[in-house]
Amino acid sequence: MGDLRRRGVVALGVTALVAPLTLAIGATPAQAASCTTSAGPYQKKVEKFLGRPVDGKQSAADCKAIRAFQTKHGIRPNIGYAGPVTWGVMNLMNKQKAVGKNPNKAGKCPTNKGRIACVDLTLQLSWIQDGKKLVYGPVPVRTGRNGYETRTGLKKVYWRNKNHVSTIYDVPMPYSQFFDGGQAFHSVGVSMWNPPGSHGCVNMTSTAAKKYWSLLKKGDDVYVYGRKPGT
Repeated sequence: MGDLRRRGVVALGVTALVAPLTLAIGATPAQAASCTTSAGPYQKKVEKFLGRPVDGKQSAADCKAIRAFQTKHGIRPNIGYAGPVTWGVMNLMNKQKAVGKNPNKAGKCPTNKGRIACVDLTLQLSWIQDGKKLVYGPVPVRTGRNGYETRTGLKKVYWRNKNHVSTIYDVPMPYSQFFDGGQAFHSVGVSMWNPPGSHGCVNMTSTAAKKYWSLLKKGDDVYVYGRKPGT
């Protein structure tokens, strides 16, 4: 972060994780509770999402499937309970999938700027377009959690560092492309749907971050809009 500080910027970048909901109170990453036998309030919706028999009743197989999903995406406690956080992540996935290859259908990201990286906070999606032409994406991203929101508006990529390390959080931020203070696109090694979100940066998978690195350059526009659920 030394180079960034010499530019007078405080890095608020990332490395915790994304979904639109809050982390379950009292949960810890190391928590390994037993599988619950209780049906959750979103039991039928979760069963349908996972391709399970939709009967609204918790079975051992249901719990195993739900728990595997929770573990994969860092949802705690991962006890197989079909609660609001688990369903919120699944619901967001459904909405992201429904966007298809037309993420700017509503025309909210400017089409008169040439090459621009767009970030839809509401759907937790990002893509690169050139005018009205989709260049890459959309890809799921993980943006700032409550209290560390990714700031909205039109910005520009002003500094890039392929092997950046945050001195605030002491974590690697590969393929960092800073566009607003300490907020940047960069890769993380966690699920894009892992609650509660980043410290302001736009987290991406390694594949997406590398592609953004190859497509963007210093001075390119970035437009962030919407509001992440739960913030």
